[in-house]
Amino acid sequence: MIGDVLLIEEKHTNAAIQLAAIIKERNFEKTVIAIAGESGTGKSEIAHELRRILKEEGNLVNILHSDNYYKILPTERTEWRKKHGIKSVGEDEYNWAILMKNIEDFRNGRKAILPYYDLYTNQKNQLITNFKNLNILIVEGLYSLRSKADLKVFINFSYTDNIKAQVLRKKEPQTTFRTEVLQREKQVIQSHKSLADYFINRDYDVIEQNR
Repeated sequence: MIGDVLLIEEKHTNAAIQLAAIIKERNFEKTVIAIAGESGTGKSEIAHELRRILKEEGNLVNILHSDNYYKILPTERTEWRKKHGIKSVGEDEYNWAILMKNIEDFRNGRKAILPYYDLYTNQKNQLITNFKNLNILIVEGLYSLRSKADLKVFINFSYTDNIKAQVLRKKEPQTTFRTEVLQREKQVIQSHKSLADYFINRDYDVIEQNR
């Protein structure tokens, strides 16, 4: 994850092991996995552990972070949200057309130009990724269930659990506006739950939808 420190724990590894087993059973030629959830729930940690496990099994894996697809720079996001209102928080902040194109580039083995924001230096840049030899792509981020993935995973915490996780992880002060942003994120993300194939619960067990 760019601009943040991964805090990988045993629970993240256990969830990744379960997901790797599901992926192995499906045996897709080109697999796209979406891992979505609210801020601080461990989606980046699970994505990185999943990549590590899949690579150890001989797969060629890359991660696309949906934070790279924001239309605005991270350091400008708070002011932009205040200017446009809290309802601007959500899917409209992302450049979905580029993300969808990158997924198609992966499926067709093409070279892709990825948008990239360095959260430390606030520099806008581009990364060129060659998808030619990859067989698994992980799309990780708040709203990544909207992406055209073969396997969609949603980290499903209660509101209380999410707030605790976010307070521990986030460097931003827990202001009234920040709380409003988190509530808006939750509202948008919860509307996507029906898109998930699997849920990860607060114990980091992977549970099939409708089981």
